[in-house]
Amino acid sequence: MGEFTEKVVVVSGAAGALGREVVRTFLQQGARVCALDRGEGRLAALGLDEGRPGRLEIFDGMDLSQPETVASLREQVHQRVGQVEVLVNTVGGFTYGETVYELSTETLRRMLAVNVLPFLNLCKAFVPDLIERGRGKVVTVGAKAALKGGAKTGAYAAAKAALLRLTESMAAELAPAGVQVNCVLPGTIDTPNNRAEMPNADFTKWVSPVEIAETILSLTSSQSDDITGAAIPVYGQS
Repeated sequence: MGEFTEKVVVVSGAAGALGREVVRTFLQQGARVCALDRGEGRLAALGLDEGRPGRLEIFDGMDLSQPETVASLREQVHQRVGQVEVLVNTVGGFTYGETVYELSTETLRRMLAVNVLPFLNLCKAFVPDLIERGRGKVVTVGAKAALKGGAKTGAYAAAKAALLRLTESMAAELAPAGVQVNCVLPGTIDTPNNRAEMPNADFTKWVSPVEIAETILSLTSSQSDDITGAAIPVYGQS
């Protein structure tokens, strides 16, 4: 019996290129994974639990950018699974092209909606579980861009920086409750979408979703009980 056997883990953005690898990684460790997806039917089609000892619980139609999702999601998870022990937020989105002096309010709001609101609403739903238990782990997926803005990526960098600052603040808030909160900062992730958008790039220098998932697993293990408020770079060679 391993450390994660039957441990209840919530993963948002579970149908994405990174999210699905996070789900597979925890299932391989025997966890009971609540996989959240905004869409319908995608998770079931992926067969993420095939050949893995953990238990997969699928929650479709979960738009975490909407606050009204919180109460419904919390109730559904508690009814089907019970209290949550680990939260992993992989939801995010990228935009490129507008300079800061031309940046539209719509673009900035969209980046905040996809990169910040899901984390806040996920925490509203399940951080009370962690506090009540007196232990738990939260991991968010930021980006290297959270540390330094670049040309024509201002809205994205600002949203990821906001996510990182919120992660750090919550780490300080939850430390007395025995809950650790950390953020991973990937470089360019080797996904089909990124390859399609940057066909001339050197893919071998990018970081794989599997490597990021393994880092997340480590941050949610007992080996990381003394680590909180950290921003962990997972850049590959990019």
